[in-house]
Amino acid sequence: MEMTQKFFDFIGKKDKDICAYLYESKDLAARQAEEVDIKIAKNEEVGMLAGVPLAFKDNLLIEGIQATASSKILKDYKASYDATVIKKLKSAGSVFLGKTNCDEFAMGSSTENSAYQITKNPHDLTRVPGGSSGGSAAAVAADMAVAALGSDTGGSIRQPAALCGVVGLKPTYGAVSRYGVIAMASSLDQIGPFAKTVEDAAILFDGIRGYDKRDATSNPKADKFSDELLKPDFSRIKNLTVGIPEEYFVEGLDKEVGAKIESVIEDFRKMGLKIKRISLPHTKYALSCYYIIMPAEVSSNLERLDGIRYGTRQKADSLVELYKRNREEGFGPETKRRILLGTFVLSSGYYDAYYAKAQKVRRLIADDFEKAFKEVDVILTPVTPTTAFKIGEKTDDPLSMYLSDIFTIPVNLAGVPAISIPVRGPRGLNADNADKIKKVSVVSQSQRKSAMLPVGFQLIGRHWGEADILGLGQLYEKYN
Repeated sequence: MEMTQKFFDFIGKKDKDICAYLYESKDLAARQAEEVDIKIAKNEEVGMLAGVPLAFKDNLLIEGIQATASSKILKDYKASYDATVIKKLKSAGSVFLGKTNCDEFAMGSSTENSAYQITKNPHDLTRVPGGSSGGSAAAVAADMAVAALGSDTGGSIRQPAALCGVVGLKPTYGAVSRYGVIAMASSLDQIGPFAKTVEDAAILFDGIRGYDKRDATSNPKADKFSDELLKPDFSRIKNLTVGIPEEYFVEGLDKEVGAKIESVIEDFRKMGLKIKRISLPHTKYALSCYYIIMPAEVSSNLERLDGIRYGTRQKADSLVELYKRNREEGFGPETKRRILLGTFVLSSGYYDAYYAKAQKVRRLIADDFEKAFKEVDVILTPVTPTTAFKIGEKTDDPLSMYLSDIFTIPVNLAGVPAISIPVRGPRGLNADNADKIKKVSVVSQSQRKSAMLPVGFQLIGRHWGEADILGLGQLYEKYN
C-alpha cells in the first residue's frame, strides 16, 4: 500500500509536465494493494506480478473505468467488463495505477492526435514520446509505473519504446488476447508490454499471454511457449545467427541512429554470435501496403461508433443528421482521414485495385520473413529512422509522420514477434559519442539534449520465437 501511494505522489508531481496519464485509478489501486498486503501478511504465496504498479493504454477495458481511446466520441464511456489481459493481471495481484494517453483510436506516431492532451518525451519535454502508445512509454520512462501495456498495430509499442528509451515487445499475432481491446485494425493489432528491462518485459508478457476462446484471432499455441521464455539458455542464445537486412539500412536513416545500430551489431559479434547479411526484398512496399489494409479495417471497426450507443450524443432533427453531428464532433482529423481512405479502398470498383492487391503484397512480405528464417534465427534492424522529433514538427505532413513507422510495419504485416531495446550507454549513446560530447566545451542545451536522446534497436523473431528475441535481449543487457 505504501509503495502504491508513493507512486501516486510521484505521478502528481511529475505528470504535470509529461501528461502521460489520462486517469488515475486510485480507489482500485488501493484495494488491489491492500489485498496483496493481506496475502503477504498471511504468508500466502504470491506471483511475480503481485503488487507491481502498472499503467494501461486507454484502449484497454477495465470494468468501471473510463475507456475513451483518447477520443471525444467516447468521452463519457465507462467499460462494462474487463479485457482478458486485465482479468489475468487482476488475478495475478497487479496494482492498476491508471489509463495512459494515446493517439486517438491508436492512430498516430507521436501521441499528438489525442483529443485531450499532448504527452511529452521525458528526456526532452519539447519532443514527442512516439505513438500511438506514447503515454505508456513515457510513464515507464519517467518512473511513473514499473511497467505498462500498450497496443501495436504498425509499431505503436516499439516506436515509442525506442524514442523514450525503454523496452517494448510486440508479441506474435494471436499470442495475447484482443478481447476487451478497442479495435483499430483487427488483423494487425496486438497487445504487449513496456518495461525498463527485457527480463521485466518477459515476465509481464508471460502474465498476459494465452489462448482465449472469446477472441477469434487467438491461437492455442499461445499456451505452449518454451520454458526459456523466463529462463534463457544463454549457451544456446550465443549460437544463434543474427540476420541484418540490407533494406533497413538505406537513405533516410539518420547517421547517428545508424552508427548506434552498427555498434549493437558489433557488440553481438564480440559476444560470439554469427552475423549474416540478408535481404527482405518486399520491405519497400510495406508502408504502402499497410496504409491500404489498416484504414480499410479502421473504417469497418469504427462503423459501430455512431455516438448513440457509446459516448456523448449530440442534438439533431433526424437520424442521419445525428450520425453526422456525432462523428463530425466526435472524431479527430487523423481518424477521419483514415476512415475516408479505408472506405474508398473498400468501395465498389476500387476493392480489387487496392485492397485485394495489398493483401497479395502482404503475403509476399510474410514470405520474405519465412525465407529469411531458414537462414537466420533472429533479425536485427533499427526501430525508427530518427530520434524523437519536436512536438508539432510533423503534424502538417501526414506522410512524414507515417514514415516514422517504416521499420516496424513489416513485422505487423507478417505477424511475427519483435522487441525494441535501448542501445546501451548514457540515454542510448555509445561510449565514443559520449566522450566526444564531454570534450566539446561550447554546446547549446538543445544540441546536448538532441545528442543524448534514446535510440532503440529491433530484434525480430520467427512466429512463436519470443524466447529467442527475449533471450538475446537479456544477453545484450548482461554484456552491457
